[in-house]
Amino acid sequence: MEKRATPTIYLAGDSTMASKGANDGWGQYLSKYVTVPVVNKAVGGRSARSYTNEGRFTEIANLVKSGDIVVIEFGHNDGGSPTSATDNSRSDCPGTGEETCKSGKDGSTVYTFGHYVKAAAKTYIAKGATVVVSSQTPNNAWEGGSFSTAAPRFVAYAAQAGKEIGTGGSFVDHFQAVLNAYKKLGNAKTNALYPNDHTHTSPAGADLSAQAFAQAIKLKLNGTTPIASYLKAGNPTVW
Repeated sequence: MEKRATPTIYLAGDSTMASKGANDGWGQYLSKYVTVPVVNKAVGGRSARSYTNEGRFTEIANLVKSGDIVVIEFGHNDGGSPTSATDNSRSDCPGTGEETCKSGKDGSTVYTFGHYVKAAAKTYIAKGATVVVSSQTPNNAWEGGSFSTAAPRFVAYAAQAGKEIGTGGSFVDHFQAVLNAYKKLGNAKTNALYPNDHTHTSPAGADLSAQAFAQAIKLKLNGTTPIASYLKAGNPTVW
């Protein structure tokens, strides 16, 4: 397998990672804190299921070379009931293993969050890449004026998937890293990062999420990841 002189980091995720306008995703800021190229393939409104079914994981598989790194982060759009007649084509089958459901809309087979993430990861690892499964960013933890640490179930699902991938896989608890930063920031400053809703941040909030991600890797919050070797010196400390 052809190996690049230096790796490229590919990002797979939803709107909280994607590049856009007034509301920003953190993916476009990661290049400020690493020494290697970053290719942001995150797309707004996607879940692990819809990203799979639209061929977007495959698109990355066609690009990666040996030594590259792929970060996979979903969760915000993965909830809901796929068995409903109004299935939105994003909701994953509940569970942490190989459970399956039938879409209430078209009868297609729906798999779990972990299934989709691990299937994609194994495709990349087979090509010589490594994978970092990242938990979703938190919603506004200070919404309503009190600090909330409650984590959606997909945070634990991401941790489990990262572990079960085995060799070539790792996990970063991005949710906890950003939560740590928000706790340090406090109520007013955190609320200022959410101009439109409680999920999507301003550019400053997206940049903070990228900084928190880089700090989690530097501190080995969840163990060593392949990105650690490519962090820039002097990155900000946000918690």
